[in-house]
Amino acid sequence: MRSADAGDDAENTLENQVEERVSVDGIAMVRLLGAQDRLLSTVEREHPGVSVHVRGNEITLTGQAGQVEAARRLIDELLLMIRGGRDLAEAEVTSSSRMLGADSSTSPSERLGPAILSSRGKSIRAKTLGQKEYVDAIDTATIVFGIGPAGTGKTYLAMAKAVQALQRKEVDRIILTRPAVEAGERLGFLPGSLTEKIDPYLRPLYDALNEMMDPELVPKLLASGTIEVAPLAYMRGRTLNSSFVVLDEAQNTTPEQMKMFLTRLGFGSKMVVTGDITQIDLPVGSSGLRLVTRVLDQVDDIRFVRLTSADVVRHSLVGRIVDAWTEYDAQKQAQRYESEQAHEFAKRGPRSGTPRDRLPKRSTS
Repeated sequence: MRSADAGDDAENTLENQVEERVSVDGIAMVRLLGAQDRLLSTVEREHPGVSVHVRGNEITLTGQAGQVEAARRLIDELLLMIRGGRDLAEAEVTSSSRMLGADSSTSPSERLGPAILSSRGKSIRAKTLGQKEYVDAIDTATIVFGIGPAGTGKTYLAMAKAVQALQRKEVDRIILTRPAVEAGERLGFLPGSLTEKIDPYLRPLYDALNEMMDPELVPKLLASGTIEVAPLAYMRGRTLNSSFVVLDEAQNTTPEQMKMFLTRLGFGSKMVVTGDITQIDLPVGSSGLRLVTRVLDQVDDIRFVRLTSADVVRHSLVGRIVDAWTEYDAQKQAQRYESEQAHEFAKRGPRSGTPRDRLPKRSTS
């Protein structure tokens, strides 16, 4: 049975509720609601205190005045993006909500910037603040490291900037490369010729190119050398002038390979290095990407951009998987540290404990 105070609080809450209606004109509702109403569900998740109902082209928001106002601002912003030609994803709804919560005076559509590329009716652009920082870094720095989990658009945005630079004639060619190492496998054990062995590792790069450019044009550019897709080993001994170079899956480079790659930089060139240091597949040795974050962190004209689960633009479940895995890794690392400390203490013996343990005992007389 509820107390009188609890009942009064509930009545006051109901009395303070407001209702606001938003009419959506000029666009198809499915563009705002998303497939299976996923965008609408994201709006409700961002504003759990607001009840959202849709009937026809009208959206009704019910809740506390401040919360309803915040939800209304978000919906207005999403409508503005759609009318501006954007195709919304869950990540854009989430990032827009966070931006409005931090600074309601600035429009997320303005902060995220214009499209990088438009291909076959599809616009490629930054969808989160982390991605916008990454794109801006590519514009301003000669070498950029994009480090983050799967699904944050590291490689996709880098390739979009490469294609943009080629179309603007800022560079003469695009070079896309990645180490041919996956889950500890060695190329010699794979069937086929060298080209057939390497192609599966480079396939994601070809797929992205075909999405961003006319598929009929891509083979011609590959044949002429304007676009080159090659394993990292083929970079040795070269100087890459007037090129936009993208190194993908860089967490699987050795320190020696990373140094070799970075020293290929020539005049008029730009390099973008992408990778996820939580998914290192090297069978032995340390990762060149992990090492370079310490070696080059203070070097001018080199930028490190670290993307997080908040920048994941795939299914919303991917972000939660990344967070869960990060927490698990942190726990394992803490357990490993405690185990090593206990082992070290046991090796030193009881007489060689901490400095406090070795202090003479105070007399009690």
